[in-house]
Amino acid sequence: MTTLLLRLEGPMQSWGTQSRFSDRDTGYEPSKSGVLGLLCAALGRPRSADLSDLTALRMGVRVDRPGALARDYQAVGAGYPEVDKRGKPTGKKTEAVVVAHRSYLADASFLVGLEGEPALLRELDAALRRPRWQLYLGRKAFVPSQPVPRGLRDLPLHEALSDASEPASERATDRLLVIESSTTTGTQVRLDTPLSFSERIYTPRHVTVEVIP
Repeated sequence: MTTLLLRLEGPMQSWGTQSRFSDRDTGYEPSKSGVLGLLCAALGRPRSADLSDLTALRMGVRVDRPGALARDYQAVGAGYPEVDKRGKPTGKKTEAVVVAHRSYLADASFLVGLEGEPALLRELDAALRRPRWQLYLGRKAFVPSQPVPRGLRDLPLHEALSDASEPASERATDRLLVIESSTTTGTQVRLDTPLSFSERIYTPRHVTVEVIP
């Protein structure tokens, strides 16, 4: 098996899976939709592109530094373009001030692994090293502070994430490992596998969570 490793680290990250506009949430680790969106940016794929090859990848996340959960308060004034529940422009402009909250993770660091066909992983590794569009961590303003690509490993997903080196400052702490599972027994559910970015359609996936001492 082959695994592609990515380092997602930056001053701010946001991996929302439930909200649309006024109250934007974030998960405690990168979502599959967010990671696949990052890969699409590297490849230069539009929002309407087929995602079946990317959704077939099995994903895992090692939480090296969980960061701190923070929230921003925002007031969006009248006169801005109005959007519907799916985030599409309606052609109208807002008349009232909208109060919004934005949640994000501050100073977090994650190691993400993607397991799949070696040819596709090599293509993704090359694209991440020379991305077509800007890479960002959940929101366009949240750029990585470290190079994202960490190379290919000829190892299964779990072993690649467990054995990879981590930041020296984190070596004395326990770390969470969140691995995508093909079974439903003893798992948690994440509604974050995108079927279409343009239509905002997502399907659930099951993950197991364990602690690495």
